[in-house]
Amino acid sequence: MAKYIFYPFVFALAIISFYENPLKNPASTQVETEVFVDIKDPVPIVKVGGEGLIHRFHDTSPISPSGKYIALFRLPFQDRYPKPGEFGTVVLINLETGEEKDIGKSFGWEMQLGANVQWGKNDNQLFFNQVDTLSWESFTVQYNLESQEFRRINGGLFMVSINGEKLVSHNLRNSEYAQSGYGVIVPDEYRSKNFGLSSDDGIYVTDVKTGKSRLVASIENIYNTAKPVVGINNPEDYEIYCFKAMWNPQMSRIMTCLLLKPISGGKRKVAVITMNGDGSDIRTAISTTQYGKGGHHMAWLPDGDHLSMNLEVNVEKEGLEIVTVKYDGTELKEVFDPGSGHPSFHPDGLPLIITDAYAHETRVTAGDGYVPVRLLNVRTGKEIVIAKVKTPQVEDSSFRLDAHPTWDRSGRYVVFNGYDGDVRSVYVADLNRIISQEKKHLSR
Repeated sequence: MAKYIFYPFVFALAIISFYENPLKNPASTQVETEVFVDIKDPVPIVKVGGEGLIHRFHDTSPISPSGKYIALFRLPFQDRYPKPGEFGTVVLINLETGEEKDIGKSFGWEMQLGANVQWGKNDNQLFFNQVDTLSWESFTVQYNLESQEFRRINGGLFMVSINGEKLVSHNLRNSEYAQSGYGVIVPDEYRSKNFGLSSDDGIYVTDVKTGKSRLVASIENIYNTAKPVVGINNPEDYEIYCFKAMWNPQMSRIMTCLLLKPISGGKRKVAVITMNGDGSDIRTAISTTQYGKGGHHMAWLPDGDHLSMNLEVNVEKEGLEIVTVKYDGTELKEVFDPGSGHPSFHPDGLPLIITDAYAHETRVTAGDGYVPVRLLNVRTGKEIVIAKVKTPQVEDSSFRLDAHPTWDRSGRYVVFNGYDGDVRSVYVADLNRIISQEKKHLSR
């Protein structure tokens, strides 16, 4: 397998011509990366920014709505847990010029998603998590690129709605009790475990304009009113947390995981829950019984009514399949086999999924220390491996590197995490040729 050398200025020309922005001072040096491709006609891929950078997750794009910038997070280290009061850095990179700028420090981060850096409706709405190290309150920062002003919003951020009007989040300070890597770090005395059904913890929605945050659905309410039932009948025997919270593109529904950890020890249980934006109409999309057969990583489809995920639905096949299911648990069907990693559908509704894999998902990995970035066509059943990403060997999965491939809002580019010289880095792939071919086929 050959190692390719990519030319950042070639990619810059492509990205600027697409967004109709002038190109200034294109980079002129070659960059050798730890990303490999093994297809006959490789797509352009470029490493952006310096070392130690990650982008957020597989369901939001770090490329700004205009396409001019990419917003990332720099980890100060990658081999230990952060301690309360340690900070990382929010980084803004101009894709026209390659200029890299530190926006500010964040004390509100963890290893997997950084400070949840993400864009709102336009380039003047950049959001990230923060922690006040005097009170240990967590909150959200909104940064305006034009005025360079920061604004405090007293609510948590896991995902901002695509119109920039609403934030949604689980309890970020308690998040480590659910799973480390996805919340914020505070001293132990400033967080608490949820034993049984909590009436004062759950899913929070914050109005960006007013800064007012409220609990729209408590864990107790989710468990008692979800239809169909969550899947367990002894909640008093569990620690129960909401984990992750995701808007659909229409900003009408929220998806979350209800994560249940047996107090006596043992394997956790998970249910996938959806609700209206105000916390009403709570539905169980995937019960703990179905999820317990094997599954992970949900994302909304563009229609806002269905979601996709890896799930064990076909007992005649080894491993997970990628499925789609309606928000209320109906219309469950397999769409691609094998499943892996962090799948998400093309934002324009094309029959394309981008995903990666975990090293242990041996149906799609070669055991060579690399994981594929997979482009899947659910219409044809075919797969293209657009890149292979080096992964670190870690004993504690909290320090793993996930590629987290995600579409940009235009549906042309895919951003993913990788390794370059054993340092975390971010890459962008231009899939214009492949996307154009698929659009031509569907128009026939």
